[in-house]
Amino acid sequence: MENKKINLGFWKNLAEEKKPFFCLAPMADVTDAAFRQIIAKYSKHGQKGGGPDVFWTEFVSADGLVSVGGKALMLNLQYNKKEKPIVAQIFGSKEVNMTRATQMIKKLGFDGIDINMGCPDRDIEKQQSGACHMKDSEKARKIIRAVKEGAGDLPVSVKTRIGYNKNEIETWIPEILKENVAVLTVHLRTRKEMSVALAHWDQMKKIVELRDKISPETLIIGNGDVKDLEDGKQKAKETGCDGIMIGRAVFGNPWVFAEASILKPITINKKLETMVEHAELYEKIFKGKRNFASMRKHYKAYANGFDGAKELRVKLMTTKNAKETRKIVENFLKK
Repeated sequence: MENKKINLGFWKNLAEEKKPFFCLAPMADVTDAAFRQIIAKYSKHGQKGGGPDVFWTEFVSADGLVSVGGKALMLNLQYNKKEKPIVAQIFGSKEVNMTRATQMIKKLGFDGIDINMGCPDRDIEKQQSGACHMKDSEKARKIIRAVKEGAGDLPVSVKTRIGYNKNEIETWIPEILKENVAVLTVHLRTRKEMSVALAHWDQMKKIVELRDKISPETLIIGNGDVKDLEDGKQKAKETGCDGIMIGRAVFGNPWVFAEASILKPITINKKLETMVEHAELYEKIFKGKRNFASMRKHYKAYANGFDGAKELRVKLMTTKNAKETRKIVENFLKK
């Protein structure tokens, strides 16, 4: 495919104004609307100069969106203006459904659309999606074209890994770049490594070099083992990538995107009060639509690293709603 002008959309101004820019990673059942709003409050709008520059939704099935029961999945695509700019991520292997789902998402006012080509979940792979795309680059390229067909003026991006069972940067990454995507995010591990091995940041320079040769306008985002803003800035400086995506470091730490120079020390009280606020917001948004048990996974991260944390976590894991959570936390803080 010949190089042609890429539709960068909002990414163009972002890249011109700030490098590296920072993004919130899409994580299923983690970075939902409630958590994104908490992050926006405490990392972005609550701290001058900080915050993720781009938000991502949890991934959504394109097949599911265009099905009879697709309305239920719209829950995963809700957002508010504080989360802007925001990119919707979808997965799928049927070109027609990827085009139709993209057209639906475009009407919701998103700033971009991203294709998941890296998720290692077996259920996702059974649908010939996620990391499975790395096994069939020809099919992957058709999927990118299908999404572009439905995207119109929305910039299209891809999130993937460095390979399936081994490092396949030299063969896999060029296939995506040949499709002139606006942004390519690379989780610097193979599918086989899941999130266990250390991220291979030593490979990022090669990815940037491939981009420069094949699709110079495409922006490259690095993902994997980024601890905070300072760590991300250093990794970007050393490798030349344009942006940084932070994932697991956000667990129990919605302040991770705030600039350290202006961030006040986070006390135990503040951490637990924010956890309760998170739970109440989750209940407000998802009551009757999602099981409150999904919120409890966050408690393990919030209630951690201080005296009495283990005992507190045990109690929190029995809660059935935000009211019970608040009561347990208030009793703990009184002591």
